[in-house]
Amino acid sequence: MATATASSLSLLFAHPHSSNPRPFAGGSHLRRPLRAAPHRARCASDAATTATKHRRPAEENIREEAARLRGPGNDFSAWYVPFPPTPEDDPDERYSLDEVVYRSSSGGLLDVCHDMEALARFPGSYWRDLFDSRVGRTAWPYGSGVWSKKEFVLPEIDSDHIVSLFEGNSNLFWAERLGREHLGGMTDLWVKHCGISHTGSFKDLGMTVLVSQVNRLRRAPLSRPINGVGCASTGDTSAALSAYCAAAGIPAIVFLPADRISLQQLIQPIANGATVLSLDTDFDGCMRLIREVTAELPIYLANSLNSLRLEGQKTAAIEILQQFDWQVPDWVIVPGGNLGNIYAFYKGFEMCRVLGLVDRVPRLVCAQAANANPLYRFYKSGWTDFQPRVAETTFASAIQIGDPVSVDRAVVALKATDGIVEEATEEELMDAMSLADRTGMFACPHTGVALAALFKLRDQRIIGPNDRTVVVSTAHGLKFTQSKIDYHDRSIKDMLCQYANPPINVKADFASVMDVLQNKLNGKI
Repeated sequence: MATATASSLSLLFAHPHSSNPRPFAGGSHLRRPLRAAPHRARCASDAATTATKHRRPAEENIREEAARLRGPGNDFSAWYVPFPPTPEDDPDERYSLDEVVYRSSSGGLLDVCHDMEALARFPGSYWRDLFDSRVGRTAWPYGSGVWSKKEFVLPEIDSDHIVSLFEGNSNLFWAERLGREHLGGMTDLWVKHCGISHTGSFKDLGMTVLVSQVNRLRRAPLSRPINGVGCASTGDTSAALSAYCAAAGIPAIVFLPADRISLQQLIQPIANGATVLSLDTDFDGCMRLIREVTAELPIYLANSLNSLRLEGQKTAAIEILQQFDWQVPDWVIVPGGNLGNIYAFYKGFEMCRVLGLVDRVPRLVCAQAANANPLYRFYKSGWTDFQPRVAETTFASAIQIGDPVSVDRAVVALKATDGIVEEATEEELMDAMSLADRTGMFACPHTGVALAALFKLRDQRIIGPNDRTVVVSTAHGLKFTQSKIDYHDRSIKDMLCQYANPPINVKADFASVMDVLQNKLNGKI
């Protein structure tokens, strides 16, 4: 395997040609969101003196309204390039995003490269104001946390082709009690809850981009013969793909490892009308099969081998910057399975740095389950010996991957940010998840992996008590209730389950109830 280097990313931020920027929709009425309390009165006063805006006609929907109000367009563009570049690759090799291609001529990965010279003709302050002006709006398609950064994602797609469920804009909440009581007095600990999205997972951010591009390819004048979109999944990818394909009226085909995902994850693609194949193999086996099938049939591949998804996922990094008023956190901790996520966060941060929205990038941590930890082992070898492995069963089922597609991407992200890879045992991840729940969260096991990594890095004093740290939560806890039930029942073999909180069976009389409460609350009532 060719080992990627941080310098590889320079190709993605190349300046291939100059262009003359033209105004585009949303660019002429910019206003930063009003955050400070003293500004609120002024906002109300402005509203009172501003002429009332008329609603769109009743017979016009928001997509049609956007088309009517659309500006003259822009000169921004993007294309595929080999990633990382190798001696076997043609230095001029590039592909249009309208081509159905997943690999470079040498068989390596591809990545989306933006015309950074065209984007850089606008200062960083312009992009900050533009993106902030779109937050919380219903104007199509900017109500989406992904498409509010359209120029950084798929700049050439027509808004009529976008398939969006207004994903993103997820909560960044202050984990004050967890940091204060359990992490040595951390004062600036935050959780980016990407699971607060339409299908309850981070995967929505990438799937809106991929399905939108497929929608474009299937429509005139391109009219590509794509009969459906397929993926192998450990659960969340299939849910996102099925929802977006259902919204677009595109058939979805899902390969799932039998009996290895939660019922909540399984029911999502079924309910959305996808063709679901439950296969007697693990995720890596499903991935091999879907690649063979998409090579033979006109089915578009939706796994993270396809770099379009990373363009949507990187917007979570830009959202974090927005939510901190464009101040850069010190650390961002991301669960890692197929390893596209860690690179997507890096790409979002780095793009903002290069274009002057911020002046640096945070250090990244990739957290893996010990039962599926090929990147951790690679990191511990000094990046000298990557060995795929057969992933063992883990409660963090979405990252139960032993042969990750995006390992080279992850290496680039970690080397460029002086990053770290940490692992968590099953007991460590379940305890971390459950302890977080006791402070008001309702975390998924994958978030437990990231939190367990944080606990270890705090114990090692690598992350300081005043470091602004963001833990990325990739899915909603409600999708993994069985693991929580087993933990609180103390029914997990060889696990102490030290934070278990099972219900107490009590006789239905006042004295019995009072005895239990007095005992439970240590005589405080």
